Amino acid sequence: MKFDIGEKVRQMFLNWLNINPASEQTFVLNERTGLMADILRAKLWYRGDAYELSQFFKQLGCGTNSFWGSVPDNEKVRKIHSGLPAIIADTLAYIVYSDMDDIAVEGEKGRAAFEDISQSTDFTALVGKAIVDTLVEGDGAFKISVDNTLSSTPIVEFVGADKIEYRCLRGVLSEVIFRSAHEDGNRIYQLEEHYGRGYIESRLYDHSGHEVSLNSVPCLAGIEQRVEFAGDYIMAVPLRFYASKKYPNRGKSIFDGGKSDCFDALDEVISQWWDAIRMGRVKQYIPDNMIPRNAENGSVGKLNQFGNNYITISQPLQEGVTPKIEVVQPDIKYDAFVSSYTNCLLMCLQGLVSPATLGIDVGKMSSADAQREKKDVTGNTRNTITTALEKALPELVSAVLKTYDNMQGKAPEEYEVSVDFGEYGAPDFDSRVETVGKASTYGIMSVETQVEELWGSSKEDEWKAGEVKRIMQEKGLADGATSAVGDELA
Repeated sequence: MKFDIGEKVRQMFLNWLNINPASEQTFVLNERTGLMADILRAKLWYRGDAYELSQFFKQLGCGTNSFWGSVPDNEKVRKIHSGLPAIIADTLAYIVYSDMDDIAVEGEKGRAAFEDISQSTDFTALVGKAIVDTLVEGDGAFKISVDNTLSSTPIVEFVGADKIEYRCLRGVLSEVIFRSAHEDGNRIYQLEEHYGRGYIESRLYDHSGHEVSLNSVPCLAGIEQRVEFAGDYIMAVPLRFYASKKYPNRGKSIFDGGKSDCFDALDEVISQWWDAIRMGRVKQYIPDNMIPRNAENGSVGKLNQFGNNYITISQPLQEGVTPKIEVVQPDIKYDAFVSSYTNCLLMCLQGLVSPATLGIDVGKMSSADAQREKKDVTGNTRNTITTALEKALPELVSAVLKTYDNMQGKAPEEYEVSVDFGEYGAPDFDSRVETVGKASTYGIMSVETQVEELWGSSKEDEWKAGEVKRIMQEKGLADGATSAVGDELA
């Protein structure tokens, strides 16, 4: 009964207010750029060539008043690029691959095969390149190929996002398509290599998009159109760190999401700053009869912006006023430029990396607590990268080992592969010695744990076992139990 009364009251109020539900609206939005344009823009930011950036943004012409897209009519503007995008990508990549431990493969046969492959493939350099390309372009894929004329082991390379395409069925990867351009005289062909489970299918297209025979290009004449191999795996492993909301099944570049506009603003501030410094040089106002001239012919010397630049003024007409040289130094608002530069810089780094990671002095920007929080940003970005690599690299190594088995005429085996990364921001050796020494003094840490905490993966297991035995003998311990209070780590 109470419910009926409440419903009647609510309906009465609605009728009294005369409220009608809102009707759905239709919006038509036009995308500014497509996938290839976004990838090209990110690559140009990483390349850092001011001339290329100026050309790209002028041709982009989407009606935005961007700094790099502006075309001054009556004055020359020196456009300076900070180089920050490349510094961010390279620094993040170095932080990750420099801490990558050895790739562990279980089983003697697997380890021996991986050692043979490692002699011709530098996995550390390969991972470093893959990290940079994926951060910049959004995604990419490791491509495994076989060419006995070049190597007796599988060839592994990383292909960027502008040359690949993914095909997924209900969210599951079914094919990775690699595209490459080939020339034969004046004709340009595009090769598509479809990497699927247990097969590789090659298709060649001419400039009109029609499929033609692989024999149309001499260097592709010996390639079979379809190659099948044993094993239910794909000889390609995709890699991405962030998922794109704009393009399904594709990755997102760290330069997307407004970062391009931030880099543009930073370059504008830097260019304006140095333009103000140039225009703010000391100016000399020299009377006409006091201008330095050539002693031989009386001509005035050439002017330049970096040397003998001066302004000619007429002689004073007032009685008793003698002509003199006046020197004027314009007042440049350095504090305003520094503040603008700092704010733009922080916008560029926000969510990616802390200023301290790049070696930028930010002591005056904020408190120590704020700096520690900013440092955590680098750790979060690094964790995102390592999480993706810890999944992709074992899959890659396993696929490489299976391909190696196929090359040797063996049935592909299943391999257990693991990849670990060191701890970011770990304390230095002196700090670890102090911490472990205190733990040993209070008897709360075993000898094995002490040695492991001190040396970690920097020493072999046999060496660490010998070190544990030596310490135990010196302390008179029969096993790895904790030492007595007052003992110290030798």
